[in-house]
Amino acid sequence: MLRALDIRDMLIIDRLELAFQPGLNVLTGETGAGKSILLDSLGFVLGWRGRAELVRQGAEQGEVMAVFDLPKGHPARAVLEEAGLPGGDELILRRVNTADGRKTGWVNDRRVSGEVLRRLSDTLVELHGQHDVRGLLGPKGHRDTLDAYGALDAARAEVRHRWTLRAKARKTLTEARAALDAVRAEEDFLRHSVAELQKLDPQPGEDAELDARRRSMQAAEKVRDDIAQASAALGYEGAEGAMARALRWLEGAADRADGRLDAPVAALARAMAELDEAARGVADCLEAMAFDPRDLEDTEERLFALRGLARKHSVLPDDLAEHAAVLSARLEALDAGEAKLADCERAVTEADAGYDAAAAALTEARQEAAARLDAAVAAELAPLKMERAVFTTRIEDAAPGPEGVDAVQFTVATNPGAPAGALNKIASGGELSRFLLALKVCLSQEQGRGVTMIFDEIDRGVGGATADAVGRRLSALAAEGQVLVVTHSPQVAALGAHHWRVEKQVAGEVTTSTVVALDPPAREGEIARMLSGDTVTDEARAAARALLAG
Repeated sequence: MLRALDIRDMLIIDRLELAFQPGLNVLTGETGAGKSILLDSLGFVLGWRGRAELVRQGAEQGEVMAVFDLPKGHPARAVLEEAGLPGGDELILRRVNTADGRKTGWVNDRRVSGEVLRRLSDTLVELHGQHDVRGLLGPKGHRDTLDAYGALDAARAEVRHRWTLRAKARKTLTEARAALDAVRAEEDFLRHSVAELQKLDPQPGEDAELDARRRSMQAAEKVRDDIAQASAALGYEGAEGAMARALRWLEGAADRADGRLDAPVAALARAMAELDEAARGVADCLEAMAFDPRDLEDTEERLFALRGLARKHSVLPDDLAEHAAVLSARLEALDAGEAKLADCERAVTEADAGYDAAAAALTEARQEAAARLDAAVAAELAPLKMERAVFTTRIEDAAPGPEGVDAVQFTVATNPGAPAGALNKIASGGELSRFLLALKVCLSQEQGRGVTMIFDEIDRGVGGATADAVGRRLSALAAEGQVLVVTHSPQVAALGAHHWRVEKQVAGEVTTSTVVALDPPAREGEIARMLSGDTVTDEARAAARALLAG
């Protein structure tokens, strides 16, 4: 509920403080007194886009502050929480407009953007009038209005869920197709490379092992000839044979040398033992260094093959095994791609079917709600002297989306046989006002309270019993909430629970607008003025008292 509105230096308002009440609040006054300025100022603090020049002439800046009561569960609390703003039972909006056009807004003393103010305003205030494109006249919101009337939140949530699943399934299918196409483009390369790598079967660390073996065999090849010559020199054809013959000769002569050869024979025997040990070591070395030349060729061939494939695939030789696994996996993905693609296509078909079923159920529910809404509006139009008018909620096909496959528009036909058209294009000013009022009465019965409703001259073009019917419906709307109505109708004004008169005053060359709360005598005089004009007659006062008496 809007509790207070404080306006300073806006257009022709110097300073104005208003304290609004629950129920039906009426604002009256002569044409040009400044009633529309009040709405412009309220729209300014709510972040609505309106007049560019709002600051009172001569002032440095204009300022508007609005105070709202927020009961528990009010949707504005969710907006505050999402925006990281302090909440509570009271909401204070303040916005300043400097003379050079800069606008700054605050919510509970926290600076905010105009967008945050507009989001809050959607939960706080509804403006209904002949030029209101934010409310029921704007066809963009007709589908949401119908869904709210029909209590279709669960059906809409199911459609949104199905739409999300559908989008995910389609995205997965697109990605699967793209991946398969990319793999298909290199299929020949993959199959050749995988076969080549599998045939070679590279192992981690194999490059270093082969290189060491190759170097060893190359080194052995160079020194083995020298070792073999040394082995031959130590063998029977060399030192071993010569020493053996010498020992045999000395042993044959020792008996005749009177012992003088005993020591040389013993030394030579020891030398023969050492020589034998040396020969065995050289032979062992030759055996250890022995290799088949074909082993060197095989080793070099595999080493060069490993390094050649590494260069071909731009990886290190030790990474060939891992690279082979990657290419094999890609090839397996290609082979399994068709099956996966078929699975993705089945998933899309199932998701489409789920969405279509949910959307069809929502369409059916909307059609049922539309029929109920049309009947309810028709019942409201009769007391408003529009019993021959036809209100129709038109539901047409629309592109599939998260809210279903329906486009919704409220249409009217004001005369029998006349074609139906958009609400804001067919009805005249007075008819439009009554259509809006009838529609709002029906919607409020289903949607409950919590929003301050403002009706800007919604009774224009009607009078007498019709104006009385308009007033009674406004009063019914305000019974459990708050309604502000700017009116020129005495019948409507008489039904208000609270009454303010907007006045324009001229002091010198300065024009200002003010608002006066009316007590019962002043209220009687204001309604009499509305009935008779500038000259208030006794008959007008009597008529005013009758209206106020109900």
